[in-house]
Amino acid sequence: MAEIPGLKATNVVLVHGGFVDGSGWEGVYKILTKDGYTVSIVQNPTISLADDVAATKRIVAAQNGPVVLVGHSYGGVVITEAGNDPKVTRLVYITAFAPDRGESVSTLIKNPPPGAPVPPILPPQDGYLFLDKAKFPASFAGDVDHERAAFMANSQVPWGVDALSGTISEPAWKTKPSWYLVATEDKMIPPAAQRPMAKRAGSTVVEVAGSHAIYVSQPNAVAALIEKAASEVKAAAN
Repeated sequence: MAEIPGLKATNVVLVHGGFVDGSGWEGVYKILTKDGYTVSIVQNPTISLADDVAATKRIVAAQNGPVVLVGHSYGGVVITEAGNDPKVTRLVYITAFAPDRGESVSTLIKNPPPGAPVPPILPPQDGYLFLDKAKFPASFAGDVDHERAAFMANSQVPWGVDALSGTISEPAWKTKPSWYLVATEDKMIPPAAQRPMAKRAGSTVVEVAGSHAIYVSQPNAVAALIEKAASEVKAAAN
């Protein structure tokens, strides 16, 4: 596989995961824009994977030049499919799912690592999932200040059950280089599950002590990895 162009990619597209919207990227957005990047944030409906991929590709299509596509959590599934767009030259996974062909969130969480914490997901309501509000801060946002974590819990976006079962047709990480931030205190996607996915994708990996909401709590660490991806020349995994 030929290396990606050495020229810095200045367009960054940020993709959120389940239970939240794009506003959590604000800290990362501010850092990247200050450093000269053009940053766009996708607002996924999180009803189905196909809809979320389409929403992401619309934002990618609007960019002028190469794109660094960044996904958090379930957003990793979205970028794995949407990242096949020719404008996307680099993928960045932030404590995210990085599925292979035919995989989905449902298949990836089917057999959790031994001793992994169980996310406080409530039974489906009309085909949508929510996290228990009382347990949301500890499980999703353990290093986010209490007031903001409570706001995130009370402003949850319903996550469609259909989105969890959406499968990947062709993983973009097989033809695009990728970077992966492992959040070592993540209680939603345990580090023991993150590391094998990152290894399989051939990602450049950094590990940071932080919760699942590390993109909110530690925007500097997240932005630093995105900027590294934007400027590095690296061959794809396969």
